[in-house]
Amino acid sequence: MSPTALHALNTLAEGGTPNHESLSPLAVGGSAFLILLALLFIVTRFNKDR
Repeated sequence: MSPTALHALNTLAEGGTPNHESLSPLAVGGSAFLILLALLFIVTRFNKDR
């Protein structure tokens, strides 16, 4: 493994947060959830196998 990957894994194992403080976990999780719901809607609406 590269030294950068080892450093990142070590930071995660120690409980450190390498994320930016400006990113809200609620906003990121909510955005990801909405994107996944939109993808699910698109896939189910345009499924030609039904």
